[in-house]
Amino acid sequence: MDRRRFLRNLLSGATVAALGPTLLHGSDALAGDPAEFAAGLRERPYLAGWRQVSAEAFGPTTVQLEGRLPADFAGTLYRNGPAWFERDGFRYEHWFDGDGMVHGWRFGGGTVTHRGRMVQTPKFQRERRAGRFNTPAAGTTIPEPAAIRNNDDASTANTSVVIIGGRLFALSEAGSAFELDPDQLDTIGPMTWRPNLQALPFSAHPLRDRDGSWWNFGSLSMMGGAGLLLWHIGADATLRGAHVLETDAPGYLHAFVQTDQHLVFLLTPFDYTPGGAFFESMRFAPQRACTAVVVDKAAPDRIARRFEVDFTIAYHFGDAFERNGEIVVRTMRHADVSEARSPHRAAMLGHEGAAAPADLAELRLDMRSGGARWAKTGIGGVEFPMLDPRAPSDRSARLYMPTNAGDASAPYFNAVQMVDLATGRHALHRYGRDILAEEHVFVPRPGSSRPDDGWLVGTLFDHARDRSGIAVLDAQHVDDGPLATTWLPYAFPLGFHGHFAQAAA
Repeated sequence: MDRRRFLRNLLSGATVAALGPTLLHGSDALAGDPAEFAAGLRERPYLAGWRQVSAEAFGPTTVQLEGRLPADFAGTLYRNGPAWFERDGFRYEHWFDGDGMVHGWRFGGGTVTHRGRMVQTPKFQRERRAGRFNTPAAGTTIPEPAAIRNNDDASTANTSVVIIGGRLFALSEAGSAFELDPDQLDTIGPMTWRPNLQALPFSAHPLRDRDGSWWNFGSLSMMGGAGLLLWHIGADATLRGAHVLETDAPGYLHAFVQTDQHLVFLLTPFDYTPGGAFFESMRFAPQRACTAVVVDKAAPDRIARRFEVDFTIAYHFGDAFERNGEIVVRTMRHADVSEARSPHRAAMLGHEGAAAPADLAELRLDMRSGGARWAKTGIGGVEFPMLDPRAPSDRSARLYMPTNAGDASAPYFNAVQMVDLATGRHALHRYGRDILAEEHVFVPRPGSSRPDDGWLVGTLFDHARDRSGIAVLDAQHVDDGPLATTWLPYAFPLGFHGHFAQAAA
């Protein structure tokens, strides 16, 4: 099927049954060894951050807070990440392959109640019954995989989580959002926004617009095509629109960014030679330029402008703003091409490996001249940027990111910092030598419209005591450390992304 026909037929539903996603094709098995990982874990306790969970469910467990929260801080932090890595003597070697576990950390009355549940995807249930991995994975080739019908049959639902219209969704890259009960975290099932959109990609990084609606994309590179499926979801979780945007060639992207007027997508070129799972078969192509695609929100059915810019690999974005005809995008740039293709591969195998965080860079797109260029910020050793969504649209926002600071016993983040590029101000809190710090979500103060008036809430892993925890900091005074922390009597693996749902006033 040629590319134009692929795109023309996509929204009619004609392509879904005929074309399985690229990441679902595999051949010879290449996997990690659980015994090798266990041996590495005995020597390097921090590897528990990539250890399989001990159960399919945790909690509800209520623990007392150390410190004190403001009276108006209330709600639930939902988190998602890969947690099931091993079956029948076979261990995934790629971090992205683990089946997803969603966590809910509910704050109230001076306590935190934690609950964690494996997302009961068709894949997870089928493999539990079989007692082995039998579904094609994104980064590890599986021997004798079972036949599957579509993306949702292979989904791990392991990357992010979001509340839209009061409904909780677990998200990954290649298939549908999976709806969960927001209280018990029980899995309801894949979300079909419209019958002819069943099982099409709905990525892990939707963006909330100022009117309360949500934008998202699906990468057609995951289905053997080229282009983007652009989603627009209302604040009430109903579909506003779905459009196919044609790009010149396949490009990898994990997230995107928005201004008040535009959406910006950065496609990283890659070559694909079938010979295993998707990430085993693809190679990023640094000899070619990236393509930046800009879409006007008022005309989401077409691309407003395309740019070519020097090659980079960017999984995550910070803020974006527009001024004098220029769009400025803050992104995390990865210099190590191999590490970017399989992050923390050494840890997944039970080996010691160096940390490979990203640098914060600016992508400048001139909408009048068509010029595009990168600019360095001098900020390195960071990832997972977050910001206050109330930030002004015509200037840079403060970014909040985990980072590395001082002595550390693990090749992972051990601190959180605030960076304000407009003023040059930095603030940092270091959790400690043995604490692994994850993404810190920004929570606006209720009733306030002042940017950056609010809190950061982030999850932690103490590998020396084998426990998981959570901390809340004042976003205006990050360097003062947490207002409150708490630790659970158990631990679970490091996750990826979260969403804070504030309690109703």
